[in-house]
Parts: sequence; C-alpha cells; structure tokens
Amino acid sequence: MNALARLARAEWGPLYVTVRQALVHRSWRAIPMTLAAVCLTSVLQFVQNQPWGFGFVQHIGAVRAAEPLRAALLRTPLSLFVPALDLPVWGALLQILFVFGAAEICLGFRRTLGIAYVATLAGTLYARVGIHLGPHHPLGLPATDARVVDTGPSAAVIGLALFLCWRHRAYLTGGVVIATMVAELVVKENLAGKEHIAAIGAVLVLCGMSALRTHRWSGSPVECGSGLPPIKS
Repeated sequence: MNALARLARAEWGPLYVTVRQALVHRSWRAIPMTLAAVCLTSVLQFVQNQPWGFGFVQHIGAVRAAEPLRAALLRTPLSLFVPALDLPVWGALLQILFVFGAAEICLGFRRTLGIAYVATLAGTLYARVGIHLGPHHPLGLPATDARVVDTGPSAAVIGLALFLCWRHRAYLTGGVVIATMVAELVVKENLAGKEHIAAIGAVLVLCGMSALRTHRWSGSPVECGSGLPPIKS
C-alpha cells in the first residue's frame, strides 16, 4: 500500500497540489473558460435534441470528411463542444470539467484551447487522409466513414491529458493513456479510435517542440517534464 501511495504521489502529486491551491484560493474563478465550455456543451446538447435545433447544430458544429475542407475547418473549433449523439452527455461534461479544468489552471486558457484544437484538428484531417488511403491500407478507412458525424471533446480531452502528464512528469499515467487508446482501437477499430491515435501523435509533436524550445532558451539539457513558461491568461 505504501508503494502504491508513493507511486500515486509521484505521478499526481505536483498536478494535485497545483489544482488544489488554485481552487482553494480562487474557487470557480480559477476555471472560467472550463465552466463556459461546460455551459456551451450543455446548451448545444439541449438544442440538438430539439426538432427545431438539430439541423442548426449540425450546420455549425458537425464535421464530416465528405464535406468540403473549408467547411470542416470552420466547424472544427465548435465541434469539440457538440456532444456525440450516441454517447451520454454527462460523460462529455465530466471530461471537460476535470481535464479542461486542470489544464486551464496549469497551462492557462489560451494554451488549453490551443492544444485542444490541435488534437481535434489532427483527428479531423486524419479522417480525410485515411479515407483517401482506403480500407486496405493499415492507416486507411472505409469510404462509408466519410459520412460519419465527427463531434465531441474526446480527442481534445486525450490530448490535454497527455500534455499534462508530460508537463508534470506523470509518465506512467501518460503511458496508460496511450496504451488504453491503442487497446480501444484493437478491440473496436473505427473512425473515433483512429482519430484518437492521430490526436496523440499531434500532441506528442507539441511536447517535443516545447522541449526543444525550452532547450534553446535555457541552453541546458532538456528535461522531459519541463515546458514553456505558462502563458498568462
């Protein structure tokens, strides 16, 4: 038990202390963007479940690989706050509240939104590449996936969780996140699973870029747990 406690403290201690101190001293004011995202997701869920609102939400926030790239790029930022119709909305809300909240405290709201967007965009662009490669390619997708509606915060949540693990040196947890997504893809190979892997790849690139940039600034060997100075929000 002591070994497990030490492992938990080493993995999550720095992140827990940072988040707890922010919430104790600032309460909800520490995560205004996260709370706004939770409210936006709730509103979009309500609207898309109304006969008069489904088409509107699809028009502004639903992404499909079959549609023009320009339209997909315009809808991608909002799409991560549109809950998937086949999944319970409370899951999306909890993911946003906990992961976006921790990221907003540790990274600032600008960087949080930037990483979330990069992870989501990576999945959106991969879908087009995968369909072009075709179902017989290891990285390919069947043509029917071009009509699949691609919404929800999952790719953004995975990307943010992985970046936080890297930033706070929770390497075991980061490895578990990656392994879980790979296992998900093996068990159920679908568009969402492959998009999650694309999101992981994009965020790993961000981690590498951040480490190299820190190395150039400091002139010292890169520490994998370090990152850029937090952006003031």
